[in-house]
Amino acid sequence: MQKGQKELSELGVPPSSAPTVTTATVIKMPHDVSTPDHVVWSFFNTLFMNTCCLGFIAYIYSVKSRDRKMVGDTVGAQAYASTARILNICALIINIIAALIVIITLAVNIGAVLRGMGV
Repeated sequence: MQKGQKELSELGVPPSSAPTVTTATVIKMPHDVSTPDHVVWSFFNTLFMNTCCLGFIAYIYSVKSRDRKMVGDTVGAQAYASTARILNICALIINIIAALIVIITLAVNIGAVLRGMGV
């Protein structure tokens, strides 16, 4: 052995012919359950026939749900999202009923006007 190699082996450095061992670290990340926040649905209910401001209130809960999801609070995000979903369903039902009432009222009034004109 040469003098330089002898000094290296005494210091604990492995000789160049020795195989190197590498270890791999595996980190298991939990699967994120995608919690729908219903922002688009709430925004639609806010813009079109916002009866009793239910669409706007649902939009507020949807934004809170999205904020909780960004922070990592999945339980809070699910709670706000379910409240937003219920408010959106109520707003949708009220909007459908209101639209049907408007259509029926217009049909009856147009029919009365046409009968009055003798058509």
